[in-house]
Amino acid sequence: MLHINQPFIHHNNKTPNRKLKQFISVDDVPDIDHLINTGLQYKADPFRDQTLGARKRIGCLFLNPSMRTRLSTQIAAQNLGMEAVVFNVGNEGWALEFEEEAIMSGNTVEHVKDAAPIFGKYFDILAIRTFPSLKNRDDDYSELYIKQFIKYAGIPVVSLESATLHPLQSLTDLITINETFKPATPGRKPKIVLSWAPHVKPLPQCVANSFAQWINRWGQADFVITHPEDYELNEDFTRGAHITHNQDEALKDADYVYVKNWSTYNDYGKIYESDPQWMLTNKKLEQTNNARVMHCLPVRRNVELSDEILDGPNSLVTQEAGNRVWAAQAVLSEILRNNG
Repeated sequence: MLHINQPFIHHNNKTPNRKLKQFISVDDVPDIDHLINTGLQYKADPFRDQTLGARKRIGCLFLNPSMRTRLSTQIAAQNLGMEAVVFNVGNEGWALEFEEEAIMSGNTVEHVKDAAPIFGKYFDILAIRTFPSLKNRDDDYSELYIKQFIKYAGIPVVSLESATLHPLQSLTDLITINETFKPATPGRKPKIVLSWAPHVKPLPQCVANSFAQWINRWGQADFVITHPEDYELNEDFTRGAHITHNQDEALKDADYVYVKNWSTYNDYGKIYESDPQWMLTNKKLEQTNNARVMHCLPVRRNVELSDEILDGPNSLVTQEAGNRVWAAQAVLSEILRNNG
């Protein structure tokens, strides 16, 4: 078990003389260990800073559906004394335009450059969830939507998932790994495997991109990514990991297996196969070091992951999802402290 005030391994993932001002990717984080430990401190004592956000509001804007992200962010804000206001943009407000110099003669009613500054007047922090189209890679990977909110809102912005990344989920995953890793040999790095899984429809690369980015930046794991041929992710996120198309090879002696589907990156947004042989089972886990299994949820049972895994002793998915509150609370508290 990780001691609350100390990560299980000391290492250099710090950026000196920087503060967390916004939260869009791991690039915004000055010290990963500090953020992990802050999350674990809140898990031990959720209301330790219950007046930190007093008389402040967070606006949570959703351009696509959410369950865990929405609820955990609201709870985290309330634990800090903030008022959380949730707004489902597509269903409850005007259709927004994001392109600069757009001629708004179509379905969009309000430009983000008019809406975002108003959000900046109403709220102290703006949290936004967007989603990729999976049609045009250049458009999705430009991150236009969240960048336009950052440009025009004038207040700190937190990503609740964007077109390419899901940083709150990745911070949650590192919190979960830190609190559960108990090496028999002190100082031993965990072996962490990110394994592609079958699915019935194309899914974004956000969670996989983000998980790879955070594990690589954290720098204290033997990290392996395994997937079928043609499911390579953007190298900007995977660089530093060992990548193999042989799932059995990847699973050997693994301490953690993170299971996630993603669609193709090069021929963008496609499913070439949904081979059930890639679904993780207890038989496959026999090759591992009694690995703990993680998934961001929601999960397609007996497609992405078998019942025997999800309902068995190796599953961390419920604990992982519970930790979403503490990841969000750590991020919000740091932003509140650093932005006055």
